[in-house]
Amino acid sequence: MRVTQNPDFRRLRAAQGVSQIGSQIGFLALPLAALQVLHASVFEVSVLTAVGIVPFLLIGLPAGVWIDRMPRRPVLIATDLFRALLLFTVPLAYALDMLTLGQLYVVAFGQGVANVFFDVAYQSYLPDVVETDQLTEGNAQLELARSASQVIGPSAGGWLISALKAPVALGADALSFLFSAFMVSRIPPGREKPVATDGNRTTWSVLWKEVGEGLRFVRRHRLLAPVAGVGALLNFSFGMVAAIFTTYAVRELGFSAAKLGTVMAIGSLGIVLGAAVARRLSQRLGTGPSIVLGALLNGVGPLLTPAAPASAPEVFITCGVFVQSFGVVLFNVNQVSLRQSVTPRPLMGRMTATIRFVVWGTLPVGSLCSGALATSFGLHRALWVSAAVGALAFLGALFSDVRTVGTKRVPLPTSTSGTAAAGVPHLPDAPDVPGAPVKADLDDSTDVGSAGGPAERCDRTDVR
Repeated sequence: MRVTQNPDFRRLRAAQGVSQIGSQIGFLALPLAALQVLHASVFEVSVLTAVGIVPFLLIGLPAGVWIDRMPRRPVLIATDLFRALLLFTVPLAYALDMLTLGQLYVVAFGQGVANVFFDVAYQSYLPDVVETDQLTEGNAQLELARSASQVIGPSAGGWLISALKAPVALGADALSFLFSAFMVSRIPPGREKPVATDGNRTTWSVLWKEVGEGLRFVRRHRLLAPVAGVGALLNFSFGMVAAIFTTYAVRELGFSAAKLGTVMAIGSLGIVLGAAVARRLSQRLGTGPSIVLGALLNGVGPLLTPAAPASAPEVFITCGVFVQSFGVVLFNVNQVSLRQSVTPRPLMGRMTATIRFVVWGTLPVGSLCSGALATSFGLHRALWVSAAVGALAFLGALFSDVRTVGTKRVPLPTSTSGTAAAGVPHLPDAPDVPGAPVKADLDDSTDVGSAGGPAERCDRTDVR
């Protein structure tokens, strides 16, 4: 049976597709509210981007332990409702002439906290909804839904912001989360497979012991550690570019909200193409080579933004976003499927949280770095440095065992038995690869965002 014939998967896909459209609107509206309504500085907008991602550093690791000890479905519903309530406060405050930059910081931080729990629970929940051999197809279908949202969302957001102002447009993002909560609530509770626990209370000692198990599992894994390192460097670059991209487009290039949304929407067609061919490319090239190619395109695309001529930057920026968007999908579909296939279920939440901690933890650091660079050396030079960092990330996958996985030489592992919980799972034999593999001291995924400009909420990814 194809994954699209599964009604519960279709509900999950609908929830994600609509909420992703709302998140694209929010991604544009939040910094534009700071820029156009509150007249924030470049560094203040960079801080706004950073505070939305800081929660991944603060609570990302323990969140994985908590998620492993609770049903995922209620977490998804509760976080959707919380995010909707939080976002509704912005248009309300704007209507009452009480909106402040401090409130936007609080909203961004609260959204980040909710995103931590939602994203960890979401990626741990997918294996409950679909069969193991459907994971790649399921992730590809979710990327296809995300791709549609990234074509519709930016253009709709740009026109909505132009017509209603950025704070009011955030109400559309809030409504999308309400729809997501409703659709997830329609998935039967019995669909989720129970997770065995030792019955102990989650004391701080137990908490950090289990956090350590997740860290060691990823750090010692020949496949997960390089994937985490590549994702971390890509997202560091994404954090740098995303923090100053909107400011650069509006203040340096003179883009209106509508033009910015249109450019992002056309560029995001790369996601549509990537989602359509990711599975076929993976079958032809192999999972590992697809990860390497996806990381390469993901990193190279953003270089076209600072390279764009001031006289007609739209074509260059659109092409850069297109190339990177294609690479994001190819990278995320394959690396998420790889992670889910090699991780035993009792460690799924902690693995996801650990990867998220590493990969998403670099985002706020990148945001603050680019804000400081832009303040000192100007937006254009800061964009060059920010994009160049991500262009080197693919080397971590190229010079590691990842590049051979899923090929005729090394088939994709499929075992997720509990035997791996005590240590490193059995992996296919592969010779040591000379070079300098990326080393993770501890993938979203998850996930890697689209650094060429606004992407999914920083799944989202993966990657949500």
